[in-house]
Amino acid sequence: MSNVIQEFSRFAHEYDTYNVIQAEVAKALVEQLPPSHYTTLIDIGCGSGEVYKNLEKHNLSFDQLLALDSSPEMLEIHPSSKKIKKICADFNKPQTFENLSLTPENLLLSSSALQWSKDLDFTLSEISKRSSHAYFAIFTSNTFKTLHETAKITSPIYSEDVLRETIEKYYSAAFEVKKYKLHFESVREMFNYIKKSGVSGGEKQLTYKQTKQLMKKYPLDYLEFEVLFVKATSLALPSA
Repeated sequence: MSNVIQEFSRFAHEYDTYNVIQAEVAKALVEQLPPSHYTTLIDIGCGSGEVYKNLEKHNLSFDQLLALDSSPEMLEIHPSSKKIKKICADFNKPQTFENLSLTPENLLLSSSALQWSKDLDFTLSEISKRSSHAYFAIFTSNTFKTLHETAKITSPIYSEDVLRETIEKYYSAAFEVKKYKLHFESVREMFNYIKKSGVSGGEKQLTYKQTKQLMKKYPLDYLEFEVLFVKATSLALPSA
């Protein structure tokens, strides 16, 4: 397992975007895929389409992509093509999987989404029954580590240990942790990023007064992110 620290400046980018890290994570995930022609790919928690954009950039060919997300607004901005089938569904709900008929040789992908599973055991159990191979990139609770420690709050997402332990119930898996730093010119800009990027998952754990205090006390000019990359083979299905 390697610990790769990559650093980014929000102001090194020409366009004003709030998903710098998620875009980099999707790129790193797709770069792990073996060059091949895939029949059906499924992107769980596809968001605005970073995985698809990287599949195109890396010339990975496929017949069909099932792009699944619980947000109609995200699916609206996800690229469209004859090869893409958009599915509005929540991976926390049993009916999502009842309606998802896949064969074991399909490849399942998920980038920057599974950390928001309300019941990771349930989600991974269901996913593992629908595709023999999967590639995941999941943010861990060490994302915003110093911020959480300074504010004396706990992360709303799973620790690396919990993720590994739960994944290994359903998959034979290889793990790699990557760390990222995103630098800001001011603490205000940093907090604006947290609010708009989606990396906090809409969690509001601090009052306005507490947030102001935290902005004064936060000791860094960057935010930390930690992502667990997983190459997984389902224990529930025969390998294709």
